[in-house]
Order: sequence, then C-alpha cells, then structure tokens
Amino acid sequence: MTELRSSQWYGGDDRNAYIHRAWMRRGLPDSAFTGRPHIAIANTASDLTPCNAHLTEVARSVKNGVYEAGGIPLELPVVSLGETQVRPTAMLWRNMAAMATEEMLRANPVDGVVLLGGCDKTIPSLLMAAASVDLPAVVVPGGPMITGTFRGVPLGCGTDVWRLSEEVRAGTLSQDDFVRSESATIRSRGHCNTMGTASTMGLLAEALGTVLPGLAGTPAPDSRLLEGAHHTGRLAVELVTADRRPSTWLTKASFHNAIVALAAIGGSSNAVVHLLAIAGRLGVDLTLDDFDRIGSHVPLLVDLQPAGRFLMDDFHRAGGLHAVLREVRDLLDPSALTVTGKPLVDHLGDAPIWDPEVIRGRADPLIAEAGIAVLRGSLAPDGAVVKPAAASPHLLRHRGRALVFDSIEDFHARVDDPDLDVDADSVLVLRGCGPKGYPGMPEVANMPLPKKLLEQGVRDMVRVCDGRMSGTAYGTVVLHVAPEAAAGGPLALVRTGDIISLDVAARRIDLEVPADELARREASEAMTAAFANPRRGWERLYVDHVRQADTGADLDFLLGPTGSAVSRESH
Repeated sequence: MTELRSSQWYGGDDRNAYIHRAWMRRGLPDSAFTGRPHIAIANTASDLTPCNAHLTEVARSVKNGVYEAGGIPLELPVVSLGETQVRPTAMLWRNMAAMATEEMLRANPVDGVVLLGGCDKTIPSLLMAAASVDLPAVVVPGGPMITGTFRGVPLGCGTDVWRLSEEVRAGTLSQDDFVRSESATIRSRGHCNTMGTASTMGLLAEALGTVLPGLAGTPAPDSRLLEGAHHTGRLAVELVTADRRPSTWLTKASFHNAIVALAAIGGSSNAVVHLLAIAGRLGVDLTLDDFDRIGSHVPLLVDLQPAGRFLMDDFHRAGGLHAVLREVRDLLDPSALTVTGKPLVDHLGDAPIWDPEVIRGRADPLIAEAGIAVLRGSLAPDGAVVKPAAASPHLLRHRGRALVFDSIEDFHARVDDPDLDVDADSVLVLRGCGPKGYPGMPEVANMPLPKKLLEQGVRDMVRVCDGRMSGTAYGTVVLHVAPEAAAGGPLALVRTGDIISLDVAARRIDLEVPADELARREASEAMTAAFANPRRGWERLYVDHVRQADTGADLDFLLGPTGSAVSRESH
C-alpha cells in the first residue's frame, strides 16, 4: 500500500501534526493515526429528505465494517436534497451538492469514502464529487420503500400521484378519496418504489460498478441492506489498500453498461443528464448520441411502474438487477470493472429470474426496443429525449398545432380554462424550464392535460419542454430540448398555431415554420417569457455557468477531475 493520504495530516511530531491528532483523539487510540485508513462516510441523511432519513442507521453498519477491516470510520454530513421538499427544484442544487462534497473530501484527512445516497439527486451528486476528487469510493444506495396499498390496490408512489390527481380533475375520483390515499402511499422508510429516478440511479450506480455487487435495489427496511452496508465498509478499506480509485476503473465501458441497464430496466430519463455529468467529471467522452446508439435497441425486460405494473420490492424478490443484466449479457462490455476489481459480468453468475411476470426473459420482452430515443431537428438542434416505454405508441409519430406556455405559472393559469383552444391532436409546448430559464431544469415537462380533454377521455398528448419530468411519470413527452429557450434555442420562437411534427422512429422533432420566418421572429420580436435572472448567490453562479442538458447541465468550470491534493497547511 502506498502512503496514506491522511498521514499528510497526522504523520510526524511537529506542531501541525500535533494539532491534527490532538483535536481528533476524543477517544481514538494511538493506533488510529499510525497506518490505519481513515474512511469518510458521506451521509445525505436528513429529516427534510424523508427518503434518506434512515441512512444514519445504515452509516452505523458501514462504520462497523470499516472498524472490522482495520480502518477508522468518520461520518461526514453532506448536502442533502429532498426531491419532494425543496423549492424551486432539487436539480438547481445538484451541482452545488457535488461541489461541496468534493471540496470537503479534498480538504479533510481522509483516504477513502463511502457514499450514502437515495433520493434522486443525492447519488448523482455524490458520484460527481467522487469522480472529481478521485479518492477510493463506493456507494451504498438507500433503497426503495416497500409497497403500500389503498382499498386493496398497490400504490406506486409518484406514478399513482400523477394518475390519481388526473382522475380527480377528470371527475372519476372524489377529492376525499384522493386525500385518503395519501397516508397509504408511503408505507416505510426508503425512496420511491417505482422505477423513478431514485431507483434508477441506485441501480445504475451498480451497473457503473460503484456499488457492492448485488446490493442495489435492496428495499430500505430489508435487514440485508444493513448487512451489505457492513460489507461495504470492509470493502472501502480494501479500496484504499489497493489504491482503487474511480479513475482506475470507471471508463467509457462502464457507461456503456449503465446505458444498457437503463434501457433494460425502463429507467428514468433523468439518468441521461446525470450520467453525462458524472462522465464529464471523469473526462470520459460520453455524448447524448451514445444513449441512442447503445441503448435504443435494448429490450425492456422489467414490468415496473411507470412503464409497467409492478413495484421495486417485486423487482427485488424476482431476481433484481443481476437477473436483468444476465439476460442482456451479450450487450454488455465485458471489460468494464467494478469496485471489487473484477469485471461486472463476472458477478452475474447464473442470476435466475424468480418471477417472469416481473422480469421478462430476453425472448419475451415487455417492449422489444425501449431505450431512450434521442431526437434532433429544427426544434432541437442539439437534441432532445423521449422515453418510448412510457409513451403512447400511437403518438410516437404525430403532427399537430402548438399550444405554447411561456412558464409553468402561465401553464397552470390557463390549462383548465374551458375556452382554451386545444384538442387531442394539439402539441403542448412549455418553455422557460431549462437549466438557465427556470433556473434548474425542473420536473414539469409531464404537463397535466387540459381538464376539458380529460373529461372527454383523453389520457395522453404530445408534450414538448426544455425541462425534465419525474422518473415516476409517464406519457408522450419530449424532454431536455436543447438549446433551451432561455439560451436562444428555437423553442423560444414557437408560436401557438405553428405545426410541430414528431417522428420517434426517424429520431426527428421539427417546427414546420420556414427558416426566413424564424429569422424574422428572432430579429424583430421580444420574447414574452419571463426567464430567470437572479441577482446573487448560488442561482447567479448557476445561471452564469450552467451548460445545456445535452452535456449534463453541469457547471462549465467543473469539467474533468481535479484530484485530492491539497498543497497548503492551515496552521
């Protein structure tokens, strides 16, 4: 083993080493400062991040494993983002959380880190930080909640919120019953039990190779999560001893496998911006087109909400991620390694499917080709994405009149107006919701349908937006349109009544307006959208430096790894 990084703080007998050791003793023995790896436990537990509140218990199991393997565990609270709680959107602070965690890991005397995350943005931000600081790192996903039921019917938190709220607006569910379902939705600790962004990123963290093999997807209340956390603590010490850092094994092949997994599990479209951002921190050349090239022809094998019927505890009992990956093993890159030092494919074994209703075999997919589709065209020159598995097949090729909303507030003010000029063939366009325009790229793209259409039985329409949608949502929604309207993209020039054509098979999204007319609009018309223009603080820094969705919406000065070196002593 090379010299421990922490010895730069604790080694020697000068005044500075004395200060560092003395203030950290507080019960630690002398041996704690002589050759034992110091392992940070970056913990996103918070009472205001309800999906992560149990991670303090998980951290105790990690600590026991670190101690058992001869290390010194040190819990480090880091920025926690609760998707359901923070306003205006958790995505606004993903990059801040990553930057803060990176800086704290670099600034402190730690040799490796265990990353505890669960809710949507926490695992991406932790992996971005780990990639940037490049210390030995491993993830423990907090896991999904177990399924609640209402009137005998399983509830998928997130997905059923969207469904039930639309039924209320359609007049087919009473407001009292809707409110009554609220206490049944969240049955236990853990994050959403659908294949939303939290479940997706926990599973993709393992597909990337950053999780103890077999742990991702374990339900939060399951005792095996604590067992896996204990083993992860032991593994963290091994990573330091072997000097196994993210840069030594996270490669383009790792992202290839994550994209295959994303398609096969029917994962969240949000994974696109998160994987691009993580790759950017590593300096890995991952592009939006890689998602289409690698994943678009991968079969959907997991019958989970929002694309299917079941929920995450069903997925776990049916065989979990390894059972899925074994079915598409021929599509994986066998060179991609994991935190164990062994290739991902070596951990799949025979990985049986225990319930073929939940996890389909390769010969009987839910959808034959279901990965994220990347669209380009006159409306999205730098790309947009759509999730065919969550869309209505009859709308994947569509042509209709645009109905434009300049902000989410504009949308809410007008969508249920009985005089709204809209029909089932209209294309709902929402702009001002990109990284700069909102700011923060919120999950508003899956716009609720106009009430008058819901009452007519309409349940899906083509929707186009420069924002994101929840991984628990569904519908024919074109997302992440780049450049966004606030960055001068063509979306800013769309008028109500313009014709928009969508052809997912041809990978096109086009605005059928002559180029000279668009040029005239750009030159002569002021945009009516009230795009964000913050004056101070993080929002100002964010708007000035955030990149577009097609590159991961990270800050421009955070690309590439920086490493863990700190040259100056503070005393």
